[in-house]
Amino acid sequence: MTNKLKIGILFGGKSVEHEVSIHSAKNVFLALDKKKYQPVLIYIDKNNHWFLADKKSLINFTYHSKFKNTGAEVVLIPGGEGKIVNLAKPKQKIKVDVIFPVLHGTFGEDGTAQGFLKLANVPFVGAGVLGSAIGMDKEIAKRLLREAKIPVSNSLVFTDIKKIKFNNVIKKLGLPLFIKPATLGSSVGISKVKNQKEFLPAVKKAFQYDNKILIEEFIRGREIECAVLGNKDPKASAIGEIISNHEFYSYEAKYLDENGARLIAPAELSKNVADKIKKMAVETFKILSCEGMARVDFFLKKNGGVVVNEINTIPGFTQISMYPKLWQLKGIKYPDLIEKLIKLALERFNQEKKLETNFKI
Repeated sequence: MTNKLKIGILFGGKSVEHEVSIHSAKNVFLALDKKKYQPVLIYIDKNNHWFLADKKSLINFTYHSKFKNTGAEVVLIPGGEGKIVNLAKPKQKIKVDVIFPVLHGTFGEDGTAQGFLKLANVPFVGAGVLGSAIGMDKEIAKRLLREAKIPVSNSLVFTDIKKIKFNNVIKKLGLPLFIKPATLGSSVGISKVKNQKEFLPAVKKAFQYDNKILIEEFIRGREIECAVLGNKDPKASAIGEIISNHEFYSYEAKYLDENGARLIAPAELSKNVADKIKKMAVETFKILSCEGMARVDFFLKKNGGVVVNEINTIPGFTQISMYPKLWQLKGIKYPDLIEKLIKLALERFNQEKKLETNFKI
C-alpha cells in the first residue's frame, strides 16, 4: 500500500502544439518527485482518444519522431473523482488524485479540457475554465486589459477574409505588422509582414488555423517574460529576456533550431523597470482570472514603456522553457515548482468543494 498521490500527466491533444505538449510532459515527468508522487501518463491522440502511455515512449520522444503509443485506451469518468477506466477491460480502474494538464493550444489550454476535468470532479493544475478561455483568446484578453488600463498593442480583428483591405489596415497599424490566429500559441500561423506582397499569404496562413485572426502593429522593443505562481495571492518570478536569431520568435526559433534564440535569465534591467514588469504581470494574471500558473510576455520599449503581448496559462515546460527557469532563479527548483503547482490545485479544489450546490426553498 502506498501513500503517494497519483498525478495524472495529461499530454498530447488535438492541437498543432501536440509535439510541444509531449516535450513539456516529458520534463514534468522527469521533474516529478517520485518519492512523493506516482505519475500516471495519459496521452491524448489527435483524434481526442485517451490512452495510458509508458514512460519509455515519452522519454524517447523527439520532434523528429512519432510518439509510439502502446497503452490501453481509457476514459476519465464524469463525476468519478479521478477514476480512469480501461475501455477494453472495464473492471480495470485507476484513480488519480490530481491531473496535471500539459496540453498546449486548442482543446487543452482553451478551457475545454478544464471544463471536462471539473465535470470529472478531479483537482487539476492551472487556470480554470474562464481563465483558460480568456487567456487563449488574444482578442478577448486585449479587450479586458485595455479596460483595466494595462498597455497592449494596437490591433484589428477579422473573421471574414473578404473584409480585410491592405490599405485600410496599414493606415491604422503601419508597416511592418504581425498577422496571427487569435487562439493559438507557440507562434504557429504567425507571420511578420513588411509589404503588400506578403500580406494576403499571411492572412490566408492565419485563417488556416483559426476562424478569427488578429493583425497587430509592430512594436520595436525587447521581448521580456515573467512567470506568475499562485491562486488568490499570486507572486511574480525573476524576469527573462528572449533574443531571437530569426525574423521573430517563431516556432522554428523556439523548438527546431538549436541556435534560434538566446534566453537571458535574469534579464538585465533596472530595479524600477523590473518591479514595474513584475507588478504588471501579477495584475494581468488577476484581470484575466488566472489561477495556479501563467507566463506573461511583454515588449519593453527604448523609452521604458512596457506593453503586454500575451499570457500563456499553460506555459512550456520543455528543456528551453522560461517558466521553470525563472522560478529556479528565485530558488524554487523544478521538482519543488511541480509540487507547489499540485498543492495549489488541491487548495482550489478543496475551496470549491465548500460551495453550496443545492438551493433550499
